[in-house]
Amino acid sequence: MSYTITVRDLKARMDKGDQIFLLDVREPHEYSIAKIEGSVLIPLGQVPHSLKQLDPSAEIVAYCHKGMRSADAVGFLLQQGFSNVKNLIGGIEAWSIEIDQSVPRY
Repeated sequence: MSYTITVRDLKARMDKGDQIFLLDVREPHEYSIAKIEGSVLIPLGQVPHSLKQLDPSAEIVAYCHKGMRSADAVGFLLQQGFSNVKNLIGGIEAWSIEIDQSVPRY
């Protein structure tokens, strides 16, 4: 099973109406600049204390600025028994470049 997803694949799945929990693991000031609509902000440092906010049976796609912090989040969630988690390759930066140019880059 792959633990990554491209922005194009994510957009296609969202357009189909697939139920995906978008987990933004950046900091609040980053989230205020740019975000994917419908995402939930839980900064990476708060993820271990916020597990009750996450449904272990849901499909979770984590993202950050470029994909490094979200990769850490995915690894942590896998260790906690979450089985359907993916890292968004390239993060919000790739989303802005490839999917929605109205999302500011920083």
